[in-house]
Amino acid sequence: MLLQRLTEQAERMADLPPEFYRRRQIDWALVITPHGAAPFLSDRRPPAKSRGQAVTEPVPYVQRSGTKVPPFLLVDTAEFVLARARGTTDPDGPTEKDLVEAARRHDEYLGLLRRWAEETPGDPAAGRLIDVLTGGPGTIEIPPELDARHTVAIVMDGQWLHERAPVRELWSRIVRERKGSGGAEQGLCLVCGKPGELLSTIPEPVKKGAIPSTGGSNEAQLVSINSPAQGRGGTIKLVNTPVCDRCGSRAMATLNRLLAADGHHRSLPDGVLLWWTREPLEQPLIELIDDTNPDPAAVAHLIHTLHRNPDPTAVARVDANDFYALTLGLNNARTVVREWLDEPLDAVKANLGAWFEDHGVFDGWRGTTRYLPLWRLALAAGRHNGTQYVKGTAPQGIERELLHAALHRTPPPARLLPHLLQRIRADHHLDAPRTALLRLVLARSHDRTDRPMPRLDPDSTDPAYLCGRAFAVLEAVQEAALPDVKATIGDKFFGTAMTAPGPVLANLRRGANAHLKRLRRDRKPAYYALDARLSQAFAAFTDDPPVHLSPREQARFVIGYEQQRTADNQARAAAKAAKAAQTTGSDVAQTS
Repeated sequence: MLLQRLTEQAERMADLPPEFYRRRQIDWALVITPHGAAPFLSDRRPPAKSRGQAVTEPVPYVQRSGTKVPPFLLVDTAEFVLARARGTTDPDGPTEKDLVEAARRHDEYLGLLRRWAEETPGDPAAGRLIDVLTGGPGTIEIPPELDARHTVAIVMDGQWLHERAPVRELWSRIVRERKGSGGAEQGLCLVCGKPGELLSTIPEPVKKGAIPSTGGSNEAQLVSINSPAQGRGGTIKLVNTPVCDRCGSRAMATLNRLLAADGHHRSLPDGVLLWWTREPLEQPLIELIDDTNPDPAAVAHLIHTLHRNPDPTAVARVDANDFYALTLGLNNARTVVREWLDEPLDAVKANLGAWFEDHGVFDGWRGTTRYLPLWRLALAAGRHNGTQYVKGTAPQGIERELLHAALHRTPPPARLLPHLLQRIRADHHLDAPRTALLRLVLARSHDRTDRPMPRLDPDSTDPAYLCGRAFAVLEAVQEAALPDVKATIGDKFFGTAMTAPGPVLANLRRGANAHLKRLRRDRKPAYYALDARLSQAFAAFTDDPPVHLSPREQARFVIGYEQQRTADNQARAAAKAAKAAQTTGSDVAQTS
């Protein structure tokens, strides 16, 4: 199914390279001009500080390995094209072994050119190039900085030779001979369902560096069986995965194109996610989950899709467009397909709508619901050093697991909740990303009644939630009475209160009387407001506060605490705005 979808996408990609071609940086161009002018090498390498701006061209390419690697047609390293031996630019010069290998590779390169000349007798370009390359020493002046590994292409009469149609056709035949069975193996292609010449191996690998990895970054095969122990019935290569040459080349060309295209892939710490749709999609989709400030209209559209089609079965009947996503990892020279998603686009939109709805947190200062980027949520699962989150301290694989939860509307991993609660207690730090993670965990609980709102729920009677609210009010009372206190009750007792709130709240409630007494003496408006709020917080309990809380109850405690603080911030912002408006009105009245 994966190869089928990649092959189908190839039909819709106008900028796909020709068959068995890949975009590569050409370091040097061997320029051959008419009228007997001497050929010369033109340096096309970008400046050292602009390597990321290198211009790439589609050139002949196929995976090759081993000690006696064969040449590419026309575009290859200087070792093949010019017999430039490795080590030539070193102070000690090349070894005898390097010189012998460079000569061998150059001879095989010339052999491909001679085949080109024989199969296209009406085109003199091949003969002219052979004459230039075999004209003897001094025919081409080799710049001293040219390295054997530099890529060299040929320009003749102002045109790249590898762009000619006969060259493309010849290169396709050469690759089929190398990667297929020379026409001896015919069969039914598993991808297109048509009879044809089958490949023994996939010609093109995943481009080096396209899949992030903590280890090496070699080129990797998507389908590869090299050992009889790995294959069904002891078979190797593609015997159990029959793929014709056309489907094999186009599928891998599409995969590499998507991995290189902006807006179609997302790097992960241990791999990469790439996605595409059957029909072009004008609005952003996956990009929204990493946007620090996602477009409110786009998020609202996704949430609307969720509520318009709440039933996944009903969504599956909508055939407006299809969405495909592929998560890849790397294991040496093998590509690891970690996940494959093939869903109707509306189903994915509904899943992303649920993602935003389940983790959004209310911002009291701005008065809006805030949505956090996925990378920041993953970072918040790590350690906080008092200033910022420390990179590399989050649980391994958590970002990929959260991404899976977003795309499939599944619960986050079970390990997240206890780990996050432990981090909150240890770091003494709570913010919007951690609150959002707790909301996400609870919103996707098996208990359908455990669905916390994104903002303060004044009607909730959940004891754990009420304990969190009461603790936030007690902390506000202390901060109002002792604004310069160095260690608040949150610094001292929050970790204990979120696990065993009963005795902690009782002691803090008695201690708050002294703070209220001070406020009544020095700040009567604050005293009346906080005294009423504290009385309401404790009056909401129908029984004594619980002595012990389970992990999920601890999460509700933290959410209640944070939402109460957010509501207090909103009240302060509203009071500040009202006071400013009143002052402005008084100034206008006095001016009048």
